[in-house]
Amino acid sequence: MPFTLPALAYDVAALEPHIDAATMTIHHGKHHAAYVTNANNALNDHSALQALSAEALLAKISDTPDSIRQALINNVGGHVNHTMFWELMTPGGSKVPTGTLSVAITNTFGGLDQLKAAVNDAGMKRFGSGWSWLVSDAAGTLKVISTANQDSPLMQGLTPILGVDVWEHAYYLNYQNRRADYLAAWWNIVNWDVVAKKYGR
Repeated sequence: MPFTLPALAYDVAALEPHIDAATMTIHHGKHHAAYVTNANNALNDHSALQALSAEALLAKISDTPDSIRQALINNVGGHVNHTMFWELMTPGGSKVPTGTLSVAITNTFGGLDQLKAAVNDAGMKRFGSGWSWLVSDAAGTLKVISTANQDSPLMQGLTPILGVDVWEHAYYLNYQNRRADYLAAWWNIVNWDVVAKKYGR
């Protein structure tokens, strides 16, 4: 089948104390794995769609059959969103943005602190489950948005370059109902080298 669960590039405890090992084990090994299984099942009878990348499927989601479209949004979206999430949190990278990304953040938001505040605000205002994103358009213009459930910015023609999961399963073992504390702590483990590479400017 087209999709497989990517291995983490680091130990499940590598992000502690900000994200605990138990959460990482369940989040990656159970939740993400389920999205992969369900995405493959949805595509089981659609060989032409199996030839597309996950990102291409989401970008062309309106062209997929009605009978499987929501399953693809939920599960291919979940797969793509989480794959990026693990990459963004890889330990050992730059703790602040540099280069053209830093310039773009300053020009758009006023600085890194203002960007963090905007992303956190979008995450706090997302009712129920979803994501808060930093995205860029085709011209490289940055914007903060939020999406519900496992919807991807790719479905809006936008490129996600940073995203934080605000589903309760992403933080509840350690932070319970304190989403604001989770969001504040999360910035300590963002690898800005990965964000810059995704920005690609």
